[in-house]
Amino acid sequence: MAEKKIGQLSFADGVLRRRPSIRRDPLKEISELIEWSAFGIVLKDLCDRGRGEPSYPALMMFKVLLLQRWYGLSDPAMEEALYDRLSFRSFAGLSLEDDTPDHSTIWRFRERLSQEGRTDALMAELARQLEGRGVYLKQGTLIDASIVESAARRPRMKESKISPTDPDARFGVNNERRRYKFGYKVHIAVDQGTQLVRTVVTTPANIQEIDVAEQLIQGDEAALYADRGYDAKRLHDRLSTLGIADGVMRRGKKARPLTDEQKAHNNRLSLRRRPVEAVFGTLKRSYRMGRMRAFNMARNHTAMVLACFAFNLRRLHVLTSP
Repeated sequence: MAEKKIGQLSFADGVLRRRPSIRRDPLKEISELIEWSAFGIVLKDLCDRGRGEPSYPALMMFKVLLLQRWYGLSDPAMEEALYDRLSFRSFAGLSLEDDTPDHSTIWRFRERLSQEGRTDALMAELARQLEGRGVYLKQGTLIDASIVESAARRPRMKESKISPTDPDARFGVNNERRRYKFGYKVHIAVDQGTQLVRTVVTTPANIQEIDVAEQLIQGDEAALYADRGYDAKRLHDRLSTLGIADGVMRRGKKARPLTDEQKAHNNRLSLRRRPVEAVFGTLKRSYRMGRMRAFNMARNHTAMVLACFAFNLRRLHVLTSP
């Protein structure tokens, strides 16, 4: 299937581009931070589905999904905003004369992105570009996990623990208050100092943090910081083998409670790892990821990676702005 030709500037586009600007355009500034063509390669043929009407370019559709995450828009609201807002059109690469995708087209593209599992490759390409620019400080990696509740109704006590609506979701325990929640657990690794998300893993909520910990180790950090949920011999041994400083908080036991010195050490580590909690707060509050919106693992992981990708671009914009 051929792609639609977009971005051919009309006379009106030229007039608007020559219009003097009296305010900063964050979307234009963000669009200049990275090499977008590399993401087009990752998305190659994603919209190629046989014969029919020409499809919208995959890279343009990917940019539309990022706009959704930044502005918290539903598919119908995104359709309307893309039709009306010049800054959205410009960021996506659409001219004033180009048709814009409707809400069903946006949904179908996101669904294909989820089915083919390309969001992790997109995140990896962004990481490669950030690495090439020397953005990561690598002083330490902050790892943590947080439960995000399912979009489905929580099963009642007398019902099966598996929801027929969202069969991938599970019950898990919130580490802080020890309350059971039904949904998924999102595990992230964050670069200390920049707060850029380096790795995202999504699991059912009943998966323990320690079982995902090794997937979050980058291998190039000077230290790794984590809370008591990661206090396990296998992780301590792994960090020792890799030559990474161990910043995992220790957990006391009934037979062997923590000493005052160990408690003080935990407090110091807690201050170091605290920024990762702020990242989760931003994802849940500003990117509306406080509750999953889909009913399976693949779709929810796609949504979370898109949120982290969008978060990283905004964070990069802050870090590089004068």
